[in-house]
Amino acid sequence: MRRTLSIWMEKRCGELPRVLGLFAARGYNIESLTVAETADPSVSQMTLVTRGDDRAIEQIVKRIDKQVRVLKVLDLTACEHVERRLALVRVKAGLSPTLAEVLNLVCLNRLRLVAVSGDSLTFEATGDGEQVSEVFQLLSGLGIADIACTGAVAMPEQATAGDENQCAASKMSVDEVGRISEPLGRSEQ
Repeated sequence: MRRTLSIWMEKRCGELPRVLGLFAARGYNIESLTVAETADPSVSQMTLVTRGDDRAIEQIVKRIDKQVRVLKVLDLTACEHVERRLALVRVKAGLSPTLAEVLNLVCLNRLRLVAVSGDSLTFEATGDGEQVSEVFQLLSGLGIADIACTGAVAMPEQATAGDENQCAASKMSVDEVGRISEPLGRSEQ
């Protein structure tokens, strides 16, 4: 089963290899990895996509959460969340019927033209993993010259009255991130 994990950790050298080592030690592949600063510049958020059965992922999440500088781990798979990827796709295109076809695909699929050269067009596609894959399939018939794609970025949707219990044990507000990271240590649990 595909799992999306969100991990908040202190922004310190060497933390990323420690977390990734837990996956390598168990032979799990990481399909996607993105790390970026949060609203608090001393905290990084890692979005990691992997596959595994519930029991194995639960064990990895527990081990990650025990890391000294990991502040919080959230398995977004169990929550309503927003997930996006970004892809740049270069398509071979000259002044021909292919160009008209490519531009038609742009209008119909939320693509954005970001660069034009003599023999190619470069597009930006954003969406969840499935939407980005659909764009690849659509453009493949036109001659894709190159693809560069980011990993997933994700965050939980805000809880509404009916969703509070679905993911409440794992959620962390912006205020909580600030409180956790003030002394740059683990919060009291």
